[in-house]
Amino acid sequence: MKPLPHVCLAAMLLLAGTPAARSQALPLFNGRDLTGWHIDVPAMDKDPSVPSPFIVREGNLVSLAKPGGHIITDASHENYRLRVEYRFPGKPGNCGVLVHVSTPRALYGMFPKSIECQLLHANAGDFWCIAQDITVPDMEARRGPKENWGVDGKKLRRIPNLTDNSEKPPGEWNTMVVECVADKIKVWVNGDLVNYGYDCQASRGQIALQAEGSEVEFRKVELTQISALTE
Repeated sequence: MKPLPHVCLAAMLLLAGTPAARSQALPLFNGRDLTGWHIDVPAMDKDPSVPSPFIVREGNLVSLAKPGGHIITDASHENYRLRVEYRFPGKPGNCGVLVHVSTPRALYGMFPKSIECQLLHANAGDFWCIAQDITVPDMEARRGPKENWGVDGKKLRRIPNLTDNSEKPPGEWNTMVVECVADKIKVWVNGDLVNYGYDCQASRGQIALQAEGSEVEFRKVELTQISALTE
C-alpha cells in the first residue's frame, strides 16, 4: 500500500459518511445490446464508414480500443453506487469509468466534462479531473504543487490512487465500485478502498466508458440508487 501522510483510511471513511437505504441494483448493460447508451466517437463524425469501437460480444460489452471515444448512458444519475466488472482479455491496457458526465468533448475535442475513475492497469482508481474538479485529503502530497492544479490539458489533473496491488492479472475479472453521494466520490477495486474525494463540482450526470487504446470487456455495469446518508 502506498504511504498516506497525515491521513489514514479509517479517518477517511469516517469523514466520508456511510450511505444507507439502497434499492435493488439496476443493470445499465442488459447483456444483449446497447439499449440505454449512445456512442460519441469523433472519428465516426468525420467518416461514417468507421466502425464503432463498442460492441456486444458473448454477453459482454466490449471496448475495441480504437477509434477513441466514449459510450455514454442516455440517462443522468445522482446518489448511487456503480458496480463495474471488467477485464483486459489480452495484454494490460488503458480505459476508464467516467461519472458526472455532462458537456461532450470538453477536453481535447474528445473527453466529456466528468471525473474519470481510471482503469489503466496498475493505476485503477486514480482520479482524472476532466473540465471539473474534486478535492482529496493530502491534496498537495498526492497531486503536486497547488499552483499547477487544474482541469484542462496544461494542468495537473491526475490524483493517484491510495493502494498498490489491488488489481488482478490481465485476463482475470476485476470489480470496481464507484459510490457517488452528493459531492463525494469513493472508489473500491476488488474490495479495497482506493480513492476518496469530496467537494466535487458536480453531483449528478451521465456515466461513460472509454475506448482508449486497449481492448476491455465489461460483463456487468449496474447501478444501485442510494436514497439517504447516515453521517
